Amino acid sequence: MRKVAPSAAAAREAYEEAGIEGVIRPGGAVGNYHYAKALGAGEMPIKVKVFLLWVERQLDSWPEQAERETRWFSPEEAAELVAEPELATLLLSTRDMVANEKP
Repeated sequence: MRKVAPSAAAAREAYEEAGIEGVIRPGGAVGNYHYAKALGAGEMPIKVKVFLLWVERQLDSWPEQAERETRWFSPEEAAELVAEPELATLLLSTRDMVANEKP
């Protein structure tokens, strides 16, 4: 099995889960958050690295389309909707990270 860079895995997840294609922002992860992933009758603690992706396009069809609904939110709206406080903090910080950047 070939090891995949975390940034490449993040871009692949964006494609599989939302039909999003783009370029990962250089510089590595912008942060991380933790959550408890439900597994059968138990839970497993998970640490998630967060990467910014410059969206180039959203496809009409993608692998997990039947399992997900894609909607766009501002960072503030998204922060209010997520259950993980660490993720909410990261979402709120993204505006400052990308305010003057271009892909």
